[in-house]
Amino acid sequence: MHRFLSLAAVLALAVAIACSNDILGTPSVANATDTVTLGALEGTPISVASGYNISVGAVRTDQSVDFEFAYNVRKLADGTYQRVFLPRAALGLVTTAANPGLQAQTKTFDDITRAPSNGYTADSAVAIQVGDRYVVRSRVVCTSLGVPLYGKLEILSFQDSTVTFKVLTDLNCGFRDLNPGLPKN
Repeated sequence: MHRFLSLAAVLALAVAIACSNDILGTPSVANATDTVTLGALEGTPISVASGYNISVGAVRTDQSVDFEFAYNVRKLADGTYQRVFLPRAALGLVTTAANPGLQAQTKTFDDITRAPSNGYTADSAVAIQVGDRYVVRSRVVCTSLGVPLYGKLEILSFQDSTVTFKVLTDLNCGFRDLNPGLPKN
């Protein structure tokens, strides 16, 4: 039994070291809040950005598949419309590593301070409404570490076929701190 406890302690220490800032390095990019507007995939001119990439912001989905999710307005069977974010896998763009996704949050935007590592909706549409808040996980963009980037967003408004949201991103590989300024972890 003593040997088993020692092995468990060694494994716990290894996990702690692997997740420490020594492995991730020192953060160099301050977390910042921005406002983004996307047009729907359908029904807006092709020149309007419909995708969101944590690293660069709004992207045109006809020019790049490097985005975490796209926005669309879907007509439902009963004739009503539903506004949705579509993670890449929901569009058939599956990656070999963790797919980007969204996770609904009940906390206020400011009270969302750390991104969870699991529990993201990555393969189906996410219905959205004004006031909804989400944590976003990117594709694995930090290939040297094999980790994603994280951010948080809040839906501010809809106008015609567009959505506007505020977003705070952590562009430091592997850091999950969602507070303004340099991340602490």
